[in-house]
Amino acid sequence: MRTDRTITLPILVLASALTAAAALSAAEGGALMLPALAAIGVAMAAGLAIMRAHRRGPGMADARALAGALDSESRAVLVVSRSGTEMFRSQAARQLLADCADPLADMKTRAAHDDRMLAELERLDAAAAVGAPRRAEVALATAGGGREWFALEVKPAGAGGAVAWLAEDISARRAIEDTLRRENELLSDFVDFLPVGCYSADADGTVRYVNQRLAEWLGKHGDEIVGHNLAEVFGTVPNPEEERAELRLRGRNGDIFQGLVAHSVYDEGGEMFTRSVVVRDLVPEQQWERALRAAERRFRWLFDDAPVGIALVDLDGAIGGCNLALQAMLGIDRDDMIGRAVADIIADEARAQASEQLTKVIAGSQPGTHLEVRLKGRRDLIAQLFVSPSHEDGDISGLVIHFIDATEQRNLEIQFAQSQKMQAMGQLAGGVAHDFNNLLTAMIGFCDLLLQRHGAGDPSFADIMQVKQNANRAASLVRQLLAFSRRQALQPRLLNVTDALADLSNLLRRLLGETIELRMIHGRALGLVRVDPGQFDQVIINLAVNARDAMPGGGALTIRTNAVTVEQPVQRGPELMPAGEYVLIEVADTGTGIGKENIARIFEPFFSTKEVGAGTGLGLSTVYGIVRQTDGFIVVESEPGQGATFSIHLPRIDAEPEGEPRRPPLQAEAADGDLTGSGTILLVEDEDAVRLFGARALRNKGYTVIEARNGEQAVEVLHGEDSIDVLISDVVMPGMDGVTLARFVRMERPAIKVILISGYSEDVARDGIDPDEGIHFLPKPFSLKQLAGAVKQVMGGG
Repeated sequence: MRTDRTITLPILVLASALTAAAALSAAEGGALMLPALAAIGVAMAAGLAIMRAHRRGPGMADARALAGALDSESRAVLVVSRSGTEMFRSQAARQLLADCADPLADMKTRAAHDDRMLAELERLDAAAAVGAPRRAEVALATAGGGREWFALEVKPAGAGGAVAWLAEDISARRAIEDTLRRENELLSDFVDFLPVGCYSADADGTVRYVNQRLAEWLGKHGDEIVGHNLAEVFGTVPNPEEERAELRLRGRNGDIFQGLVAHSVYDEGGEMFTRSVVVRDLVPEQQWERALRAAERRFRWLFDDAPVGIALVDLDGAIGGCNLALQAMLGIDRDDMIGRAVADIIADEARAQASEQLTKVIAGSQPGTHLEVRLKGRRDLIAQLFVSPSHEDGDISGLVIHFIDATEQRNLEIQFAQSQKMQAMGQLAGGVAHDFNNLLTAMIGFCDLLLQRHGAGDPSFADIMQVKQNANRAASLVRQLLAFSRRQALQPRLLNVTDALADLSNLLRRLLGETIELRMIHGRALGLVRVDPGQFDQVIINLAVNARDAMPGGGALTIRTNAVTVEQPVQRGPELMPAGEYVLIEVADTGTGIGKENIARIFEPFFSTKEVGAGTGLGLSTVYGIVRQTDGFIVVESEPGQGATFSIHLPRIDAEPEGEPRRPPLQAEAADGDLTGSGTILLVEDEDAVRLFGARALRNKGYTVIEARNGEQAVEVLHGEDSIDVLISDVVMPGMDGVTLARFVRMERPAIKVILISGYSEDVARDGIDPDEGIHFLPKPFSLKQLAGAVKQVMGGG
């Protein structure tokens, strides 16, 4: 009979591991069952890896079954061959290690700044190389600057030199251990500096513990007392059967003082120990009690005045005590907290998981836990819970839970992520718009060239006009993208908002229709704002149209203005609005409202809640871009069925500053004027289609055109050609950009006129060049007439 190695080899590995596990378990009476099972898991990993290497044959079902069994392992399992080839990766490993091809190399990179952790990883790597088992806990740096802790283990996995790497994220446990360590240090400091001495001694009178206060009274260090007999320390041994005893003790500098020792005896594992308190100078009973009350007050001070919320929880899960910080956090009085189940203050969606974790800590199955949950109180908040057990006589007597309010931190993280997303989308939209403007410039330009040969009576005339008209529609969409990315060309001036809205009211009423009532409520002494009037109208119209679509059955649209003062910086959506004077414009409707799931995305380009084909999804993104480019802020408040209110804050200006107005972009639509001319033009453009169109268009108008693909080639032309009259250069080019080239020309050849062309706005394209320096700007896309007209205007001294 033929032996199928696809099945036999992994079964032999599994049989070996099972036999070893059974032997170990039997030898220890079952005590080694868990390690044996761990060995089985490793062997299963090796066997599964081998099965995967031999995918043909009837063993595939067994391989999948073993893989599923190993995927249930809570730790991440990664099996590699002697050569380092990955043979198996469990589900937990895929989640923990993501798609990292070489997890160990990645860990070494993250530990590169910590020599101790790097050495631990090197020792693990060395153990894996020789097939020796080893465990270690290492801390690795995260992208945000923090640290993650992992428990790593390497062990041999079957024959052939394969090894299994096991990894577990223990960051939460280490955080709990750090919290417990700090609490123990705090408690140790508390006991050390009590106003009374404390010590513990065994049945032989040997001192096992002494606090710092008693050591100071005796003029010794703690190490000089612990391990010595009471007879050496006190000069006598108190009778353990007497609860109190009076002693004469020798202190610092040989001074004798009276002391009262009160103690109790307890049994720990069959050994007798004392808990003893020494009160100096034989304090009377009432003064001694007063000292104990002072110690209790100190403890209460540490408890109640802690900067984080603390709850003491009984074994049944009821809150037995809470500090002031927790009461303030939840907005619940102490009387309403005591006796209440701690699970009741946790939001419903997290209660089951939290209760399960708390139960495990109470049962002692885990030393502590760290949770992040939403709490129920007088306000919606997110809290981090650090849970540790409290002990009494060596047994768990309840829980100590520290509550840290993480609401603001989480909100800031969400706002920062939203801000980053909007910024990234703006950069993407601006880049896309710039590239589209290059394409549209070529499309519109070549249409113009075709129209010169195909007049109105030509059969192709209508087709060419359709192409040009649709290209112009595309240019309009691109302008909206540039508005969102805050890179469109604006011509801002000082504007009275009340007058602008009054001029716009008739148009708004026609847009809204007869079923929607328009109300305008103007505040007094609004002041002025600096905006582009056309873009301001676009903002109001877009918001009005959006409101109209949200009120198909009619309703009311209210536009309200007011002058407001912001005393402190305030968060407005993803941005932080600085303190200052603002004009507030509120546009409120009585429509269907906006769902909470859509509020965060309402200003994203191409996002729309309307039916397919009912809108471009650019209306509100255009509003957002215009407002932000004008140094304003916009936020929306809405609930389903309650309408929506868009609030716009624009910086308020009391008086018109000097220096108005700025040179506008070239306006070269001299429709039927003479656009012919003469002269030499240097055209610099890295887009071949745009450069080809521009050169042909200008040559047709009588100009001599020299072409250059980039700034460096243009500089060479300038050095060898003295007759250039006009430089036309794109702004964004590889190597030397248009702005740098323009500055070079202004310094070296100041007689040459300069026209910059760009798909971005003039502000972005100029990159700090003053408009008065004689450098003109022509935005893309432009037509043949616009290009020729701009050259004609500049050549004429414009």
